[in-house]
Amino acid sequence: MTTTTHLLRTRRFLPLFVTQLFNAFNDNLYKTAMVLFVVYSIYNSEEAEGIFSAVASGVFIVPFFVLSALAGQLADMRDKAAIIRIVKLCEIGLMLIGAAGLYLAWRGFALPVSLFGIDTSVPILLMLFALFLGGVQSTFLGPIKYAILPQHLRKEEVLAGTGLVEAGTYIAILAGTILAGWIPAEVAAILIIVTAIVGYFVSRQVPPAPAQGAVEKLDWNIWRASGHLIRETMHNREIYYAILAISFFWTIGAVLFIQFPPLAKNVLMASKEVASLFLVVFSIGVAIGSVAINALLKGEVSARYAPISVIAMGFFVVAFYVLAKLWERDQPTMLLDVPQFLGWPMAAFILLALLGIAVAGGMFVVPLYAFLTTRATPDKASRTIAANNIVNSGAMVGGSLLAMAMSAAGIPIVEQVLLCAAMCLVSAWLGRKLLDAERDAALAQATA
Repeated sequence: MTTTTHLLRTRRFLPLFVTQLFNAFNDNLYKTAMVLFVVYSIYNSEEAEGIFSAVASGVFIVPFFVLSALAGQLADMRDKAAIIRIVKLCEIGLMLIGAAGLYLAWRGFALPVSLFGIDTSVPILLMLFALFLGGVQSTFLGPIKYAILPQHLRKEEVLAGTGLVEAGTYIAILAGTILAGWIPAEVAAILIIVTAIVGYFVSRQVPPAPAQGAVEKLDWNIWRASGHLIRETMHNREIYYAILAISFFWTIGAVLFIQFPPLAKNVLMASKEVASLFLVVFSIGVAIGSVAINALLKGEVSARYAPISVIAMGFFVVAFYVLAKLWERDQPTMLLDVPQFLGWPMAAFILLALLGIAVAGGMFVVPLYAFLTTRATPDKASRTIAANNIVNSGAMVGGSLLAMAMSAAGIPIVEQVLLCAAMCLVSAWLGRKLLDAERDAALAQATA
């Protein structure tokens, strides 16, 4: 019996794994349904669509930057399983708000307001508010889903468990993304509520995970706590470079996800179902990469494949850019559905480039998360993940603002793709620095 199969049969892992699947599924069903509905049914301008997509990403990410320090403290000082149940209960309320926004927008209720210079409506603001609350929810779950693993799993199971969580997350993203592209907005509104309710009841089966160290007083000053948390965490060189490398990776991911819907519509002349297909291919690729790197490393937590993986990712980003530019020369005159898109010249190459980006990205990022949970002391694992989330979210907000600024400046969406290729070079350098830190730590331990 493999480690993976064994973990999926145990109560110490399976309820957490399934809870995370439901959470990722619901988040992405809602986010994708909302963005695709607004881009394809409300706005009719590449500039407005690009700005809205960036605003939606930024709204979801901001809570990670502001609240991660508090979330990390709570996760280390309180029972992680209890926090999961409370957060999943709150998800039911926030999805009711998001469902109301989707339903009102579908029904055509439009009370005009202006947001960042874009004409919008109250239903859209309701949807963005629910997305913000979803970001708050994910902020409090984020430090737990990885930090709880060393508490419930044996040391040799942690990498397999991390890979399973990462792969399962992207399979759930895949399912939510597929549905969001194919079902009507009113059906999505009902489904997100049902999924939130089922997810809560599954979360009640997660075994207790009490605090492992001394229970300290919570610091409610989020700015002071954030600064202190980052300073304390960054003393370990392996964790320091892992956090920086993960941050650049998710900045690349954020910019790509911002670009996908408007790029699909305005450059590839593809329907929302095809835009959904792009996100599906991306999710499948990350899941493949997550499992593949675990097989290559054979359970060892190491960054030795990180630099080459992200360089390969940059290569596929450039290939995607070149293919998109060639596509523009023979651009369709009307939106293509999935069969029409797949029948168009170069469609298979476009999808293969996307798959390559995602597989390489998954191989890059999964071992880095394992570094955070195995190099930190058990009583500070959640705060290490929280520090990572703060830095990640700051970098991703910066990427969202840059994408929004480029769209506002009139830079074509397809040209913005090259920004991601440049970021891959920075991530490769950080991956190399992490590998050097790993080798130095191993040498110091061997000579101690």
